[in-house]
Amino acid sequence: MKFRSMALGALVLAAAWAQAGLSTASAESILVQSTTSTQNSGLYGYLLPIIEKDTGIKVNVVAVGTGQAIKNAQNCDADVLLVHAKPSEEKFVAAGYGVKRFDLMYNDFIIVGPASDPAGIDGMTDARAALTKIADKKATFASRGDDSGTNKKEIALWKATGIDPKTGSGGWYRETGSGMGATLNAGVGMGAYVLTDRATWISFKNKGDFTIAVQGDKALFNQYGIILVNPEKCPAVKVKAGQKFIDWLLSKKGQQTIAAYHVAGQQLFFPDGSGDSM
Repeated sequence: MKFRSMALGALVLAAAWAQAGLSTASAESILVQSTTSTQNSGLYGYLLPIIEKDTGIKVNVVAVGTGQAIKNAQNCDADVLLVHAKPSEEKFVAAGYGVKRFDLMYNDFIIVGPASDPAGIDGMTDARAALTKIADKKATFASRGDDSGTNKKEIALWKATGIDPKTGSGGWYRETGSGMGATLNAGVGMGAYVLTDRATWISFKNKGDFTIAVQGDKALFNQYGIILVNPEKCPAVKVKAGQKFIDWLLSKKGQQTIAAYHVAGQQLFFPDGSGDSM
């Protein structure tokens, strides 16, 4: 009897393990190619458990610069793309790699710098004028130089000034080739000005004596978009789960949840989706 009881217990335990394995295997999961700012800001750590609880979808995120995220999605290494370089996103959709682009949320870019303010730009609200002063003074500027959404914005601002900062490459203009957090660390270490998204700056711990020098320019607007990768280009795309993830983020609850995310008492992202009810 004792042997039979032990055998029965083993069978029950094995069945439970098998059921758990089946449950894990059948759980929906998607891969999101994403900009680093949504990761660095802590947004995903806050948002994804809520999404998984509501939808049953486990979201795996690859956080890289926007340019690399788009390339990865074009290589079919994604179900959903969440980045912040609207012209590049529109090209992605126009080329047939994305089904449709949606505005998801926004915040803004800022220029941060040391308290000594060698370029004399503290308090300015004109980003292009501030960059012109930085170049004139040959004050050290740390660029991501990685084709990210932030880097694309920076290049566009420099282009608007008529200045090619790469003439100062290796001197006053330093390209890190790194993500936002690493570039901020390098900037603080060098006493260099840095263009950053506000969400990453608010969450950044190693600020030293750095403060926001330039903000409030409409040219610093930072729009995030979300796109389902096109199954016609990438047949393995998990269309239903990917669209369910997008629909949740664009729903009234999703938009309210994004708006509710605060760090140090500050709202990091502002909803800008459809706002439709689920």
